[in-house]
Amino acid sequence: MSESLDACSLLSSSSQLDLMEEEVIDDKEFDIPQVDTPPTLESILNELEDEEEPFVLEDTCVMNAENIDARSCDSASLASSDSGDPAHFKRKKKAVELKAAVHGSVLRHSMLQGISAQIVSAADKVDAGLPTAITVAGVIVVGTSHGLALVFDNNQALRLCLGTKTTGAEFGAISALSINNDCSRLLCGFAKGQITMWDLANGKLLRTITDAHPPGTAILHVKFTDDPTLAVCSDSGGSVFELAFRRVMGMRSCDSRCLFSGSKGEVCCIEPLRAYPDFSDHPITHYSLLALASLTKILVIGLKPSLKVWMTFPYSKSDPSSVPQLAWQFVSVQMAVNPFLAFCKGDTIHFLMIKREEMGAIHVIKQRRIHLSCDIISLNWINGRTLVLIDSHEKLQVVDRPSQEILDILDLEQVQLVYNSRHFKSLATGGNVSQALALVGEKACYQSIASYAGQIVCLGTKSAHSMTLRTWRERIDCLLKQEHFVEALSLAWSFHERTAKAVVGLCVDPLKRKGIVGDKMVEILFQFVDHAMKRCPEQGRIQVMEQHFHDVIPILIDFCLLLQRTDLLFDQLYARLVENVVAKGVFLEALESYIVMDRLGHLPTPIMKDLLAHYHSNGLMDNLERCIVRLDVTSLDIQQVVQVCWENQLYDAMIYVFNSGMNDYITPMEKLFAVIGPPLREGRSLTAKEVVMGNKLLVYISCCLAGRAYPLGNIPEDLVVQVKIQVFEYLILLHTGESSSDAYPLIHTLLHFDTREFLNVLAMTFEDFKNDKQAIEYQQRMVDILLQVMVDNPDFTPSQVGGLFTFLARQLSKPDNTLFVNRKLFDQVLEFLCRSDDASRHTERQQVLLQLLQVGGVVQFDEEKLLTLSQRAKFYQILEFLYEKKHMYDKTIDCYLKDPLRKGEVFSYIDHLMSMSSHESEEKQAIKNKTLQHIQELIMFDTNRSADLVVCHFAEEVDQIVCLLPDGELHFKFLSLFMESWERHYPGTPLPLEHDLHTHLLDLMCRFAPQQLLSFLQTSQHYRLEEAIQITEKYHHSEATGYLLEKKGDFYGAFTVLLEALKVQLSLLTADPTRGQNEEDKENESIVLKRVENSLNALIALGHRNSQKLQQPQIKELWFSLLETLMTPQKQVLKDLTMNVLNSMSSLVSLPAIIQQILQSPIYQKGQLAEIQVLILGMLDTFNYEQTLFETTTSLLNHDLHWSLAHLRTAVTRGLHPRQDYCNICLQQYKRWQDPSEQILLFSCGHLYHVQCLQQQNTDCGLGGASEQQQQWSCYKCSTVHRGRGRQYTIPTRSRSTSLAQTRLSSARHDEAGRKKVFEEVMLDFPQEQSWNQLRCLYKGPSRLSVLTELSHCHSNERAGTLIQAHPAQESFSLKLSPPPLLEE
Repeated sequence: MSESLDACSLLSSSSQLDLMEEEVIDDKEFDIPQVDTPPTLESILNELEDEEEPFVLEDTCVMNAENIDARSCDSASLASSDSGDPAHFKRKKKAVELKAAVHGSVLRHSMLQGISAQIVSAADKVDAGLPTAITVAGVIVVGTSHGLALVFDNNQALRLCLGTKTTGAEFGAISALSINNDCSRLLCGFAKGQITMWDLANGKLLRTITDAHPPGTAILHVKFTDDPTLAVCSDSGGSVFELAFRRVMGMRSCDSRCLFSGSKGEVCCIEPLRAYPDFSDHPITHYSLLALASLTKILVIGLKPSLKVWMTFPYSKSDPSSVPQLAWQFVSVQMAVNPFLAFCKGDTIHFLMIKREEMGAIHVIKQRRIHLSCDIISLNWINGRTLVLIDSHEKLQVVDRPSQEILDILDLEQVQLVYNSRHFKSLATGGNVSQALALVGEKACYQSIASYAGQIVCLGTKSAHSMTLRTWRERIDCLLKQEHFVEALSLAWSFHERTAKAVVGLCVDPLKRKGIVGDKMVEILFQFVDHAMKRCPEQGRIQVMEQHFHDVIPILIDFCLLLQRTDLLFDQLYARLVENVVAKGVFLEALESYIVMDRLGHLPTPIMKDLLAHYHSNGLMDNLERCIVRLDVTSLDIQQVVQVCWENQLYDAMIYVFNSGMNDYITPMEKLFAVIGPPLREGRSLTAKEVVMGNKLLVYISCCLAGRAYPLGNIPEDLVVQVKIQVFEYLILLHTGESSSDAYPLIHTLLHFDTREFLNVLAMTFEDFKNDKQAIEYQQRMVDILLQVMVDNPDFTPSQVGGLFTFLARQLSKPDNTLFVNRKLFDQVLEFLCRSDDASRHTERQQVLLQLLQVGGVVQFDEEKLLTLSQRAKFYQILEFLYEKKHMYDKTIDCYLKDPLRKGEVFSYIDHLMSMSSHESEEKQAIKNKTLQHIQELIMFDTNRSADLVVCHFAEEVDQIVCLLPDGELHFKFLSLFMESWERHYPGTPLPLEHDLHTHLLDLMCRFAPQQLLSFLQTSQHYRLEEAIQITEKYHHSEATGYLLEKKGDFYGAFTVLLEALKVQLSLLTADPTRGQNEEDKENESIVLKRVENSLNALIALGHRNSQKLQQPQIKELWFSLLETLMTPQKQVLKDLTMNVLNSMSSLVSLPAIIQQILQSPIYQKGQLAEIQVLILGMLDTFNYEQTLFETTTSLLNHDLHWSLAHLRTAVTRGLHPRQDYCNICLQQYKRWQDPSEQILLFSCGHLYHVQCLQQQNTDCGLGGASEQQQQWSCYKCSTVHRGRGRQYTIPTRSRSTSLAQTRLSSARHDEAGRKKVFEEVMLDFPQEQSWNQLRCLYKGPSRLSVLTELSHCHSNERAGTLIQAHPAQESFSLKLSPPPLLEE
C-alpha cells in the first residue's frame, strides 16, 4: 500500500509540474510583448541561443545525423559532489582552458531539462532523495539515496517510480543499476547489499535477492550479460559473484556463485562484454566474457561454457588512489570486427583486442597504448575510434584512439558530478572495507556516467546531462558562428580529404563526400569574403587595411587552389575584392608566391593586365619578372609584356618571352651584348649591374648550347639543334653591325669579360658535341678563332692566355679528341710565360704553367727546354713537378729549400718520402744524404719539426747530427726537443747512445737552462750518476748536486753541499750592513732572502727524509749545525726562518735538548732571552692544549659508554608479551606450567616458539651445525618475511663505527619448574632495528668513539709537526662536545 502511495504521489507531483507549465500566463502581469506571428516549436528548437533539445536514445551504435541539433553550446565548467558523502559535497578544481582550433567543437553537451527538473521535484516534494546512480538503454533510470528508481522514457517523461521509501530505509541507497538488452528487466543494487529485479513493462517487483554475497557489504556493481538469465555483481568486499536466474513452476529463484574472492585482491570494477543487435551473432558472444579490474591487475574470464581465465594483465606503476576503468567496444580492424577492451588505472590507457581462433581458443592481442597527463576517473567508448574520458579535475576529454589525439575538452564543473565514495567505503554497513578500496573510492564515479549507442549520460546532484558527437556540419557551423572562418575552412578541408577525426553524418563515397564538402567550403569562402569586406576599417592608416586583407586573401587563394576552383577565385571572389582598392592590390601581390611555387601557372587576360599595371605602378619590377618567367606564355599579352620589360630592363622576362613566345633566341643576346660590349671596348671597368648582365649572358649562352631553356625548363626537342647552330653562327661572326675594328668582336667581348667562365661554357658544350660531325666542325672553328684572337695579343694577361692553353690541353688529352692545335703555339706560350726579364706576375705565370702541365700539356713541350726555362725563371714548383716525374727526389728537396713561399713544407715532404714503401732503397738513401747535408739549415728554420723528423727517420744518425751543430743554445734546444719527441713517439724504448746523449744534454742544461736542471734529474733515469755529479759540481749547482748525492746514498755529502750553499747566501745577505737604504737594495735583499728560504726548505726536507736512517746523536749534530748557521748572523729577517727550523726539529729532537742547545750557545750567554721567549710560550700552549684534549676525550668516552650500556640494560630487562598462546611453527599451545624439558623462546617481536621446533627448523635450513651454546636465535617468522621480500636477513655484527647499543647481549631467564638458569642471546629484530636506526639518526654523523678511533688510526704513525699548530690537519675538523641525546622512555 505504501509503495502505491509513494508512486502515486511522485507521479501526481510530476503531472502537477507539467500542468503548471501548460497553464495560460497573463501577458500583462508578466509584461510580455505582443508578436505578429507566434514562433513554432521547430523555430524555437533551431534558435542559435537555445541550448536545450529533447533527449533521443539511438537504437544503433551509428548515430543518426537527423536526430542531432546543430545549435548547441559548448559546456562550461563543473564542480562535483557525492550525493551521500558530506566530504565530497564540494570539490574545488582549478580550471584548464584549451582551445580546440584543429578539430572544432567535437562534442555536443546538453542538459536533460525534463529529467533534471523531475529529479529536483522528486527530492523536494516527495523526499525521494538525491540521485546516486544512472543507467541508460531504451529508457533512462535514475536511482536515489532513498532507494527509489525513477524510469524516464525517450521524451524525458517519468514512466515509473520503482520502490518505496520504506524499502529504501531497509535496503539503503541505490548503489548500482543495470538494464538488460531488450529493456524489459532492471537490476538495482543497494548500499546494504540487497539486489532487486523489476519488470520495466509494468513496474512489478520480480525478485529480491539478499543472499547473493556475504552480508555487511554494499553492492558496487550489478551488470546484465547478453544472456538475460545471467548477471554479475561485485561488493565492497572486493568479491565478484555470478547470478543465475531460474523460474521453475512459476517460482523465481537466483543461484549465486563466487567468481573472484576479495581475499585474493579486491575488485573495483567489472564489465561484461555486451553485443549490440548488429553483433549478436558474433562468435565471441558465446563465451560471455567478463572483465575484472582489481587494485593490481586486469582479468578477462569466460563464464561459458565453463568458467575459465583467458588473460591476466598487471598494471603499470600508478597512484594508489587512481580508479581502475574498463570499457568494451566492437571495433572494425582489417575487414574484421572484434571486441576491444580499454582499461586504465592512472594516466595510461591500454587496449586489448580479443580474437577467437578457428580452433575455438581466445587470443588476446595487445594494442598501442595512450599516455595522457591526467588521472582518469571515467572511461567510455562513444564509437569504434573515439573514447570519452573524465579526469580527476573533472575535465571531459574526447580522444581519438588511432592517432592518440585529444579532439575536444569540456569542463564539467557545473554538472556537480555524483561520486560513489559512500558506497565504496560501505558506510551503510559500518565501513568495514580495506583502506586501499576506500582510497580508490574517493574518486569513484562508476554509477554516474553511462554510455549507450554513441551517447554519454552524466548524473549530477541536481541534473542529468547528455554528450553526443556533433555532425560534420555542426562542427563547421559552430566555428562560423564564432567567426572563425580559417579554422572552419581547415576543418572542412580535413573532411574533404578524409583526415578529420570523429566524423559523423558524412557519406563514405569519396566523390559524393568531396562534392558535398566542396560546396560547403565554397559557401564558407563567400561568407569569409563578405565578412572581410564588412569588417574592413574605413578610416585609418593604409597599413592597417593592408594587414587586414593580408590575413584574408592568402586563405582564399589557398583553398580555391586546393579545390581546383580558379574560376571561383578569378571570377567571383576577385569581383568582390575589386570593390576595395587595397584589397585588389593585396590580392595581386599575393598571387606572386603561388606563381613562384608553380601552384598557379595561368592567369586570365584581365587579371594579367591588372597584374602588370599594379606591379609597374608600384615599382615591383623584380617581383613582376619572377612571375612572368613562370606563367604560361599564352596567358601573356606579349606586346605589353615586351614593352614593360624593355623599359625596365627585365632581361630574364624578356628572354623568356622571346624564346617561348616567338622562338627567337638571338635578339636577347644582341641586347645583352649591347650592354656589356661598349665599356669593354673602351677599357672602362664594368658596373655591378653590367657584371650581372654579363654573367646572365654567359648563363644564357650555356643554356642555349646545352638545350636548356632560360631561366627555367628545357628547349623543345625539335628546336634544340637549330638553336645551337644559330647561337654558334652568331658568336663566330667576323664583324657585327657596330663600329669595331676587331675581328670576331663577340668572342673578343666574352674573353675580356670572363675568360675562364667563357672557356668553361665551351668545355661543357664540347662534351655534348660528341658524334656530331657538324658540331665537331664548329668546335674546331671556335678553337682556331680563340687562338687567333688571344695569341700575340697584348690585351690579354698571362693568366688569360694560360687559361686558354689549359683549356686546349684538357681537350687534347681526351682519348676521343678531334681537335688540332699547332705545337709551335705551345712553344710560343712557354717562352711567353718563362721570360726571366719580366719579374711582374711571377707567381701568376708559374701557376698558369703548372696548371697547364697538370692537365696534360707536358706532352706538348720539350722537357729539357722546359727544365732550362724553369730554372732560369726560378719556377721551383715547375722544377718540382719535373723532378718528381723523373724520381729525382733529392733535387726536389733543393726546390723546397730555395722556394721562400714553400720552405716550411719541406718537413712534411721528406716525412712523406721516407714513409712511402714504394720508393727504392737508392732513392731513400739519396733523400737521407740530401737531408743530412741541409740538416743545420733545417734545424735553424724550425727546430721542433726538425727534431720530429730526426726521431722518425734519422735516429741512427743523431750522434752525427749533434756533432754537426755548433756548440750553443741551438744545440741545447734541438737536443732537448729530440728527447721529448722520442718519449712521445717511442715511450719506454731505449735511445741509441742514450747515456752519452743525456750526459751531453745535462751539460748543456747546466749552461743554458739551469732552472730546468732539478726537474730533469728527478724525471730522467738515463744519465750516469758520477758523471752527473761532476757536471753539476763543475757549474756550481748545489741543489742539483745535493739531490744527486742523496740519490747516491751520501746523505752527509748532500747536507754539507746544501749547507755550504746556504752559508754563501747568508753571507751575501749580511755582507754589507749599509744596504737596504734605497728601493733597488730592498729588491735585491728580497731576492737573496727568497734564495735563502729555498735553500733552507731544501735542507729541512732533506733532514726529514733521512732522519729515520740516522741515530739520535747524528740527528742532533745535523740539526744543531743548521740551527747554528741560521742563528749566527743575528738578523731580524731570519727570525721566522729560525722558528721554522725549530718547529721542524721538534718532531725529531727532544725539546729539552733544543732548549739546552740554545741556552749553551755563545750567542745567548749574555742573557738575551727575548728571541726565544716565543719558543718557550709556544711549548707551554702546546702542553695546555694537549692536556685539555686528553681530559675532554676521556670524559666523552666514559659518558658515551655509560649512556649506551644504561639504555641497553633497559631494553634487555623490559618484559615481553606474546602475541599468541601457541608456537608459530607447530601451532601447538604452550603450557602455562611447562615441563623442565620443554623450553620456549619469546622474541621481542611477540612471536613464541618451542626450542625444539626452532632447532629443528634451523637444522632443516642448514643452521644445525652449531652447538646450543653457540646457537644464534632469530625469529623464524620475521626472518622468513624478510627473505620473502627479497632481503637477506643477517645478524648485525659489531663494527668500528657501530654504537655499543648494537652489540649482542645475554639475559638470564629462570625456568619456573626446574629453577635452572638458561642463557639465551637477545637479538634486535627488524622493528627494533628500525627504531634503533631512527635513534641513531639523531647523531649528525658517526659516533664520537668512531671519530676518535679513526683519528688515532690516521695519526698513529705520525707525530705533531709543529709546536704551536698542534691541531689536526683537516680544515673541516670540529670536535663535537655536546652530550648525547636523551631517549624518551
